[in-house]
Amino acid sequence: MSILVDRTTPVMVQGITGKIGNFHTAEMLKYGTNIVCGVTPGKGGSTVHGVPVFDTVKEATAKTGAETSVMFVPPPFAADSIMEAADGGLKLCVAITDGIPAQDMIRVKRYMRRYREANRMRLIGPNCAGIISPGKALIGIMPDHIYKTGSVGIVGRSGTLGYEAASQMSDLGIGVSTSVGIGGDPVNGSSFRDILELFEQDPETSAVVMIGEIGGPQEAEAAEFVRDHMTKPVIAYVAGLSAPKGRRMGHAGAIISAFGESASEKVEILREVGAVIAPTPAAIGETVRDAVATAA
Repeated sequence: MSILVDRTTPVMVQGITGKIGNFHTAEMLKYGTNIVCGVTPGKGGSTVHGVPVFDTVKEATAKTGAETSVMFVPPPFAADSIMEAADGGLKLCVAITDGIPAQDMIRVKRYMRRYREANRMRLIGPNCAGIISPGKALIGIMPDHIYKTGSVGIVGRSGTLGYEAASQMSDLGIGVSTSVGIGGDPVNGSSFRDILELFEQDPETSAVVMIGEIGGPQEAEAAEFVRDHMTKPVIAYVAGLSAPKGRRMGHAGAIISAFGESASEKVEILREVGAVIAPTPAAIGETVRDAVATAA
């Protein structure tokens, strides 16, 4: 079984009747994802691509047994939808939505702390590409044709760099166990450390590609976990080596404000704990190939 989803996982689509939700529901169904229901308030009783639509998460989970949600709800309503998913008893919510205000996400994180650890929903994103376990399930917006089945995990803040890594690896005959986009926002649900822990425990993953970027402490926190707990090779690339200090670039969280937040500092921190560093985006695939061959 993959680390977060597989072909049997019952999936709900929040915002299924919108244009984006409708389109990606069709793509996920085509890939074989087990989508059992959708949720859009006021649209209960309708269907989208043969999938029944309900007005609320609680009604949908009660009638279909959905355990995981993928969310395409517009930004003004997205925070409430995440909290509804948590309140509805879902185990996992993948929030694709971009543009959720940081204050809203702080409210979401505070709300989710109400639940005991055993019952707490895992949140991936927001502003993320989602999750794919090649040959099993796609929950998100990844271009599935670039992912070859294999044993290297990918976790990244940047969706497009995650695609680039998967494409390069595929060209070299290297497959992916699971790829997770954690999103580039400053306040998100799951960190590098959280996903690295899952990959370390996953028997189907033999190495991990970690794609970071400037801004925030997540890469430094991940480095501590790599040093203290990872037994599998970690290959890292950090975007933003030429970014000037103090200037906002790209993702909402990509601004350097303290030591350890620039790309060069993150590279050194990760190198010191034993991660293999890819020097450029174009070299991610060959760096993975060499690191895996060395570890074998």
